[in-house]
Formats: sequence, structure tokens, C-alpha cells
Amino acid sequence: MENSPADASSATYSLGPMRRLLSAAAATAAALTLASCSFGEPPAPETGAPPNLPTPSGAPEDPATFIDVVAEGLEVPWGLDFLPDGTAIVGERQSGRLLALPVAEDGTVGEPEELHTIDVAGGGEGGLLGLAVSPDYADDGTVFLYYTTGADNRIARLNLESDAAPEPILTGIPAAPNHNGGALEFGPDGHLYAATGDAGVGDNAQDPESLSGKILRITPEGEPAQGNPDPDSPVYSSGHRNVEGLAWNAEGVLYATEFGQDIADEVNRIEPGGNYGWPLYEGPDVDEADYIDPVVAWEPFEASCAGAVFLEDALVTACLRGQRLWVVQFDASGAPAEPLAVVVGEFGRLRSVAMGPDGMLWVTTSNLDGRCSEERGCTANDADDRILRFSTSYAAQGRV
Repeated sequence: MENSPADASSATYSLGPMRRLLSAAAATAAALTLASCSFGEPPAPETGAPPNLPTPSGAPEDPATFIDVVAEGLEVPWGLDFLPDGTAIVGERQSGRLLALPVAEDGTVGEPEELHTIDVAGGGEGGLLGLAVSPDYADDGTVFLYYTTGADNRIARLNLESDAAPEPILTGIPAAPNHNGGALEFGPDGHLYAATGDAGVGDNAQDPESLSGKILRITPEGEPAQGNPDPDSPVYSSGHRNVEGLAWNAEGVLYATEFGQDIADEVNRIEPGGNYGWPLYEGPDVDEADYIDPVVAWEPFEASCAGAVFLEDALVTACLRGQRLWVVQFDASGAPAEPLAVVVGEFGRLRSVAMGPDGMLWVTTSNLDGRCSEERGCTANDADDRILRFSTSYAAQGRV
């Protein structure tokens, strides 16, 4: 669960000033094409050097395509991934609809097409959450889903080429109105990783018998993956409050974005068997060898970061309450540079982020999830919710 604005004032320490990037819309307003949507006046330019993001092959060089709205009128899009042919698939958290967005050879994106509707309990923070396309999709036509039912959170496999219902492979993950986790990704080792929340009971995160407050590592059949800390358990790491983003760097090291409570939201470098301290500790400077410090931490009002992806040595994470993308570069030793903020407040609450096969960064908004209000400094747009597409070539051109 995110913090209210009042929570920020109760933080027991300050993480210090953060440099922010020159607002993308302010820097290139004349060049942007934002479909037909209006987002109001952009914020004033701010100081900060652009991150050294790579330019993927196939990324457009024309700054006029630097931001594009590829879908609008969605209902709280959450999970986001891509089929081998470049089609984007996205799940709507509350409705349970799984949608496809076809991408033509010239890069244009078609209207969303409904593939399936999953029977979910979509109240609170529950519903259709993470999704991951099988690495063997060309052979099995399967995507994996993390979703909330009336009884639990569960992981299931779904064959998009049939009308069959999802086949559960791991059930019994505690569910609650808040803190359901939901990140779901295939790692470079071919195993499926799932992040669970503490379901509102902090002690679950320290209970080795509970699947709450953990990062799980399983096979596509739902069994504990070979090499797990406990060979009979799916648990890969523990002591998490609510993880909604998983990403691997070029060396195959796993990082997770985690919602804190009052003190700090975190980026953690995940170690097998690692314990990240919740509910005993939150934020950096944990002076106990049994618990692992975050590598990056923010005050909650500028973060509440969910989805994450690596572009070579730069982690990009989409933030809800912070209404921005944070970009964190890491050096060869794994040390982070000072985080830089992109598109602050320009599109509202941002949730999922993924690198598309088109060489573009895809980002979903979450302005209809019940947390977008004047009190929180957020106003829903008539076109919400949307999927945005950013060209990473703007970084090489010094535009963001």
C-alpha cells in the first residue's frame, strides 16, 4: 500500500536532495507527438545531466517520435509483456481482461483486442497483476499470470491458442486488500520469478513457512527451481514488504523495487537466501549482518516505484506516487550513480515499464486505480488509462 502525503512528514530521516532531469516535455515540446491527448502545461525545466541510456537497434532517431500514446481508455493496466512477433499484451487489473496490441512492421500500434478475461478479485490492490510470456512461446503458446482470487493469490499458465481456463501451477499465496506483490518475470536462467507482498501482515515476510513477503523462484510447472536456497521451497529471498518490479542487469544480477511504509521505498540487489529486513527494518543503514541494505532508497512521496527494467547498466523504474520514471545507472562495481528523474508529473501515476522489441520503452499509467486525487497531486486525464511509448534514442541526443 502506498503512503498518504501525511506519511512523508513522519519519515525519520531525509534521503537528501535528488537531481532531476530536464522535463522531457519541456525540452522537446515542439517536437513531441502525444496523440490527441492534452496533459496541461509541462513543469519548469530542472537541472541535471541526461543519463547515458543506450540506443537499441531499431530505435527511431526522429525526436518527433520520442513519445507516443499507443493505447488509451484502459482500466488500470498492470502486467505488460511482448509476444515473439512483437505484439504487446497487457492485463487490466480490476476487470481481468487480457488484451493484445498488434504492432505493424512500420511500428504503428493497432487497437487493443481482447484475448481472455480472467476471473479475478479486483478490489483493493488485487486482481490481474503480473504476466510473463513463456520463453518457449513459439512452441507452447503459453503466458503466465499472477492474479488474485477470492481465496488467494496464485500463478497460472494460460494457452493463448485455446479457450481453456488458466491452469494454476502455484496457489495459496496469501491475498489481502493491500500488499499482494504481483511482479512476474522469467529470469535469464529460464526459471519463473514471482514477487509476493506481505498481505498486510508484516511478520509473514520473516516466516519461512509463508509465501508472503518473498521473491519466489519456480519452474514453469510450479515446482521449486533447482538451486533454490531450500530445495523443497519456492522461496528465493525474504523480508520484503511489497515488491512489484523485478529486473536483471546485463550480468544476470536480479534487482527488485519495493514499497516501504513511512521511511523509504527501495531498490534491492537480490541474493539467493537474502533477507531484506521487513518488518524489522526499512530503508538503508541496517546495522545487522543478517539483513541486507537497499542499494537505492527514496522518500515515499517521490517514489512508490513498481515496474522496472534494465537498459544495459541503467535501471528504469516506473513510479506511482512519485509520478515519474527514475533512472539509476550502475558502474562496473555495481555502485549506483545519483538517480535522475524523468517526465515528473507529466502523465500521472506510472506503473509498468518494459523494453519492447521495437526498441522503445513502453510504460503504463495507473490513474484510475483509486489513488489519483487532488490531495495526492494527481489528476486523471480523459484518455486514462494509457500505454505510452518512449524512444530511448532521445538519451543519446541529450533530450532526457
